Amino acid sequence: MLRLQDYQRPISDAHWLQSQKCGGEGEVWQCEPFSQNSPSPVEEDEEDEEEIVVEGQKQPPTTSPVYTITGDEIQKQGVESLTEVLRSLPGFAINDTGFGADIHTGLYYRGTTLNQNLFLLNGRSLNTNISTYHGATDLNNILTSGIDRIELLSGTAATLYGSEAFGGIVNILTKDPTGQPFRANAQVQAGSYGQQNYRANVSGSANALGYALGYERFQADNDYRVPKGAANRGPDGRLFNGDVQFDNYFGQVAYQVDSRNILSLDAFKTTSRKGLLYFGFPLQRDRLNHDGLNIGLSWRGLVGAGDDSVVTANLGYNRNYFNTYGPTQNIFYRQGSLDSTILTARVEHNWQVSPLYNLRYGMDVKGDLFTGETLSDVPRLIRFNEVEERDRTNIALFALNTFKILDNVQFELGLRQTFNSEYGNSADPSVGFRWDLTPTLAVRSSWVSVRRFPGLDQLYLFDTVHNWLPNPNLKPELGSAWTAGLDIRLNSSVSAQLTYFGNSLENRISVVAGRWENIGLVNTNGFEAAIRWQITPQFSALANYTYTDARIKTGADKGLQLSTVPFSVAQIGFGYNWNGWQVNLYANYNSGSRRALFTAIGDNPRDFSPSWLNLDLNAKIPILKNLALLIYLENLANVSYEKVNRIYQPGLTFRLGLSATI
Repeated sequence: MLRLQDYQRPISDAHWLQSQKCGGEGEVWQCEPFSQNSPSPVEEDEEDEEEIVVEGQKQPPTTSPVYTITGDEIQKQGVESLTEVLRSLPGFAINDTGFGADIHTGLYYRGTTLNQNLFLLNGRSLNTNISTYHGATDLNNILTSGIDRIELLSGTAATLYGSEAFGGIVNILTKDPTGQPFRANAQVQAGSYGQQNYRANVSGSANALGYALGYERFQADNDYRVPKGAANRGPDGRLFNGDVQFDNYFGQVAYQVDSRNILSLDAFKTTSRKGLLYFGFPLQRDRLNHDGLNIGLSWRGLVGAGDDSVVTANLGYNRNYFNTYGPTQNIFYRQGSLDSTILTARVEHNWQVSPLYNLRYGMDVKGDLFTGETLSDVPRLIRFNEVEERDRTNIALFALNTFKILDNVQFELGLRQTFNSEYGNSADPSVGFRWDLTPTLAVRSSWVSVRRFPGLDQLYLFDTVHNWLPNPNLKPELGSAWTAGLDIRLNSSVSAQLTYFGNSLENRISVVAGRWENIGLVNTNGFEAAIRWQITPQFSALANYTYTDARIKTGADKGLQLSTVPFSVAQIGFGYNWNGWQVNLYANYNSGSRRALFTAIGDNPRDFSPSWLNLDLNAKIPILKNLALLIYLENLANVSYEKVNRIYQPGLTFRLGLSATI
């Protein structure tokens, strides 16, 4: 169901994974009053049996690919964390996931890093833009039970949400209880190497009030055997310090004031306790505590006398606390703490000015505050012990114009004007084009100017874990990103999205001789494909492929692929779903990636780790009407392999569980 609160998001009623296009040729983009007590307009989707109830304002087709995966599809995959979900989406190459996950191994979207993309929670900022102390936003901490769907945006969407989206924007949407009947779900799982997962949630509504509440925990010992030369191999031949424990708490309350206005309050809290691997030179013993809290209050309503104008306003609070501590070679002690808070306010007006012209404009305000502390008793580092407090204000005005030149031709023109308290003013334009050549074939393209300001930690705070010096003279990373592609629907059961992507990034920030520096230019070009086939009502198939060529253009590493970024990743999946029975088989391929620092003896940082292919199988078997047995088998070939530089995947592992629903 798509309600008014979803008016600015693509309709998401996907089987497996589906690129969505709302609207049609010659259609007038209008919104409808909504009410829980009155029927809503209904559109029949000829591809799906389910009805899509539209209440609010629909959006025109997009000029860049929009990928959506629903909570039901996430559960079919049997994955536990957000990183595992994103790994299956086109454009992503993720090493930091599953067994041996470590923030140093990398999460890349179209060749760009985590902090060069935007991650949103219900449309609010989730990123911290922190790099020190392993403190970048760890998406392994975000478990899946509270997620309703995930949307992957790019192109002109950067005008609306932030110019730092070099690769794109990931919007994580939690479960919306408005107008829903009471439902409760509980699940418990246990498996190899101490894996345990517990989750419970309830949701429902009473008259105009909707509510949702949930909790989930995942923990694992991860003490599997690894070969000589592997990162953090203990004296017993097992992975050392790889244990994790993640807890998620989430809740939402939504109140429908009347048929034209709705208020909602949601909160999402994460806690993480884990060991760090850090490629294991020497044996890494550091621990990381990471707590996050994201709270949002929003209002959405139809304004004016008509139904062609929607205003949204929200306030956000995003706090992250990182604490890394541990001994250095069992002799000295070090600790780094960073308390980061982001306060946000946003207002947006989505106005269908005429059947041929849509305007979305508004303002974003963001305040960054952080306190960092370094502590070490290493004699040569004691002089860097300090407490650093800094803040920054960022205000942006944005406007995105969508012109329907013909019934089947659309043009977008956007501008985001940013005012930053440290770096002054900047303007970033965007353009997009879409041409529906036939009802089954569309051509699209987009270009956007992008920039990312250095993190406050990179500017001012010494990293006592890695011994990296800050640099207050860092320049913003800046450049442009572009896409061009085809949307194809061969028939009602087969669809494909083919996209060429690229970006050019100047003033890339990295560490040189122990200090943050702007090191030069990186150019990325690539191709992504997503194919979906509903073979029969019971059988379905998918295929994703991403090729990423991310080349360093300046400096000592000129001509090299970015370290730990694979050239090719792919996934093929087959699913069976009938009368409560589910079986899903996935094959994942990785071409291998260039090794980073801390290579094993005999390896060269310019060498590539071996390619690998693994098979995963999961099943859901109904026992009673509301009770099911869950089976997850990972790495069916039972062959241990190197996932990324010195990080290994164990052989066959399993999880068994029960799921109950009321």
